[in-house]
Amino acid sequence: PREEGVEYDVDHAIIAGTDTWLVVHNKTGPNFEVGHAPVGTLGSLADLEPLVTHHDEVRIEGVDCFRDHLTIGYRSGAIGRIAVMKLDDAGFTTFQELEFDEELYTVASSGNPEWDAPVIRVSYGSFTTPGQLFDYWIESGERVLLKQQEVLGGYNREEYTASRLWVTAGDGAQIPVSLVHRADLELKNAPTLLYGYGSYETSIDPGFSVARLSLLDRVMVFAIAHVRGGGEMGRGWYDNGKMETKKNTFTDFIDVADVLIEQGITSPEHLVAEGGSAGGMLMGAIANMAPDRFKAIEAVVPFVDPLTSMLMPELPLTVIEWDEWGDPLHDREVYDYMASYAPYENIEAKKYPNILAVTSLNDTRVLYVEPAKWIAQLRVTATGGDFLLKTEMSAGHGGVSGRYEKWRQTAFEYAWLVNQASGVTE
Repeated sequence: PREEGVEYDVDHAIIAGTDTWLVVHNKTGPNFEVGHAPVGTLGSLADLEPLVTHHDEVRIEGVDCFRDHLTIGYRSGAIGRIAVMKLDDAGFTTFQELEFDEELYTVASSGNPEWDAPVIRVSYGSFTTPGQLFDYWIESGERVLLKQQEVLGGYNREEYTASRLWVTAGDGAQIPVSLVHRADLELKNAPTLLYGYGSYETSIDPGFSVARLSLLDRVMVFAIAHVRGGGEMGRGWYDNGKMETKKNTFTDFIDVADVLIEQGITSPEHLVAEGGSAGGMLMGAIANMAPDRFKAIEAVVPFVDPLTSMLMPELPLTVIEWDEWGDPLHDREVYDYMASYAPYENIEAKKYPNILAVTSLNDTRVLYVEPAKWIAQLRVTATGGDFLLKTEMSAGHGGVSGRYEKWRQTAFEYAWLVNQASGVTE
């Protein structure tokens, strides 16, 4: 029977000749576990025999079953990982994690409809390694590269480096931070772009970007603050950055900025920030809460007037979004809490960082009126700062369409960020 708050996914396997259900569920904890039972009527999730037990530091994301092996996807240490278990005549053995030579990476196994396949197809990439697709042969452990993303003009992975920094939040939580830069760059008062999102349990995983090379080659450091509200550290990381704990998202980001400054990696004169959509709300909040930490902020299709939107159930996304932000229409405590952090409501007469807001006329997720009124109010109220609004007249929430138009848009945004962080004009 269904139970509120309990999620589960069922797959079929043959274990030691017995038809078996493998069930991934969160009945025993928010990060899920894997249990098994013979095929038949399953009265309760409590009747399952644990295969992979719940762990506070490991978020299980799914299991795939084949004739001779199982694969499992999970998150640990803010990295998505996969492991393989060979099946023998006695049944289950142990999961063996696929290991790689980089500290930060993204890996996933693709679905395969062939039950008796002796191989799994794996995608891999990182901040410094262009995307790869390879076959992993279960029995031998051999990896056969099938395809790799091309980088026109030549690319040497050794010229760039990525590393992990851990920042202690004000309440003791450990915030993972990804740092990407040229290997020959001295991390001393460097122009730095700090990116953040922190909503919907979305994980900002390591990935290669050709466009980002233009930032790195202009001696910029690219940093990602994996703040609460995202899914990098498990379901609890998400739960502690939504609803009545949403402010953790904002204070985590500020704590990361403070450490980057304290360690001398950058300075307020060279630190810029970027976030989009719900990450745009993050940008609006940190502009109000910590304007002195940043030289400039870019907010892309920013959700900066959430209180108004969440009070309008006639909008197509409002009611389902109450699960993320709370329902201020029917709950006064939620209203007061949202009002205490909503970017538009908390603009004050003080000096702000320079701000660029990018929006689209046909955005139906975050209406263009939100950044428009936000920028207008900043211009009226703030005592310092330049406030720009760029509106795409034929685009939606994802920005402009077309490869070349997307490149032009990215070039414009990067040029503004580089100029703000370093003063470079070319």
